[in-house]
Amino acid sequence: MTSTDREFDVILFGATGFVGELVAADLAAHAPADTRIALAGRTRSRVETVRNSLGADAEEWGIVEADSSDEASLRALAESTRVVISTVGPYARYGLPLVGACATAGTHYVDLTGEVLFARDCIDHYDEAARASGARIVNSCGYDSVPSDLAAFLTAQTARDAGDGDLGDTTVYASMKGGMSGGTVASAIQQADDMASQPERRKIAGDKFSLSPDRAAEPEGEYKDSLKVGYSDDVEAWTAPFVMASYNTRIVRRSNALFGHGYGKTFRYREVMKAGAGLKGRLRAYAIAGALAGGFAALGSQKARPIVERLVPKPGSGPDEKSRVNGFFRMDLRTTTTTGAHYRGIVAAQGDPGYNATVVMLAEAALTLAEGDLPQLPTGADGGVLTPAVALGMPYVERLRARDFTLTATKLA
Repeated sequence: MTSTDREFDVILFGATGFVGELVAADLAAHAPADTRIALAGRTRSRVETVRNSLGADAEEWGIVEADSSDEASLRALAESTRVVISTVGPYARYGLPLVGACATAGTHYVDLTGEVLFARDCIDHYDEAARASGARIVNSCGYDSVPSDLAAFLTAQTARDAGDGDLGDTTVYASMKGGMSGGTVASAIQQADDMASQPERRKIAGDKFSLSPDRAAEPEGEYKDSLKVGYSDDVEAWTAPFVMASYNTRIVRRSNALFGHGYGKTFRYREVMKAGAGLKGRLRAYAIAGALAGGFAALGSQKARPIVERLVPKPGSGPDEKSRVNGFFRMDLRTTTTTGAHYRGIVAAQGDPGYNATVVMLAEAALTLAEGDLPQLPTGADGGVLTPAVALGMPYVERLRARDFTLTATKLA
C-alpha cells in the first residue's frame, strides 16, 4: 500500500465522541502537515462541527459518513484510507465489522480496547485475512496496554543485546492519577454480560493465555490473576491488585509468543498497583483491593449495577481539562534474567492516563503506521492481529519519546 493508493492516510472513526474529539485535536496539533486526514462519524454535520473547532490546521481534512451498523459504509471507509483509528466502543458491541473491513481491504487499524473477548474475536475472525492482505490490526493502543507492552519489549531487547539472557520473573508496579472513563465502564459491563450469558466466554476471559496464538506452547507456572495485597522489597512499598492487570498481562504474553517467546520461555509476568510504604500504604492497598472486589461484584450483579451506573461517568463523558493535565502514569518494571542480571524498565508520562496520555499513544500509533517505516514482523507475514510492540516496535517507541514520554530499560547494579 503506497500513499497514492488511497484518498486518505488516516481516518478517525468516532470523531464526535469525547475521546474522539481529543484525538482529532492531537492530530491537528502534531500530525505532519502532509498527512491526509479525515474525520468519520454517523452524522456529517456533527463531524463538520468537530473539524471546524480545530482551526486552520484541519480545514482541509475530509469528512466521511459511516455507521458501525452499516457494513457497506465501513467497507467504503476502509478502502479509502491507509490507516483507521477507532474510538467507537464498547468494541464488543460495535467494533468487529470495522476490523473485518480493514482486514479485508489491507488497511491498518488501531483502537483503544481493553476487552479481552473482543481482542480474542479479532484474532479468531480476522487474523488470517489480515495476514493475507497485509493489514496490521493493532488493538489496545492506549493505556490499555501500550505502557505494559513496551516496558517488557524494551527491557527484553536491552537485556538480550547486553548478553544477559532472557527475562524470568517480571513484575510491573503501576502508579497513576487519573479520572474514570465512562467508556471503560460501559465496556466492562458489556463483557460482564457476555460472560454471564456464555460460560465458554467466561472461560476465555479467565485464561492467562487467552490471547496467545498457541495455548499448548505456553510454559507452566505463569502468575495467576490475584486480588491479594502484598509487600515488595523491590520497590519498598505495599502493593494492591491493579485494575488493568488481567488484560495487560494477556497482551504482553501475546507479544512474547508472537516474538517466538523472544522474552524467554522462563518469562513470567504480572502487574500490581504500588500503594505506598508504611501503615498508610498498607491501609491504602487493602482499600484498593476491597474497592476492586466490590466493583467487580457490582458489575456482575443486575441489582447493584444501576447504583454503579449512577456513580460513574456516562459513556462519551470524561474529566475536565485541568484534571486531564494534572494526571500521570508510571509503569516500573523489575525483572531478573536467566543469567541473574537485574533490570528495570520505565514507561511514564504526564497527563491523565485514560485521556491525555492515551490520546497521544493512539494518535502516534496511527501515525507510525501511516509513515510506513515499520518493523519486520516475526510471524513472517506482513499483517495480522497484533500487539503494539510487535506491530510498531522501535519506530513507535521513538515517536512517543519525541512526545515527552519516558521509555527506558537499564541494568541495575
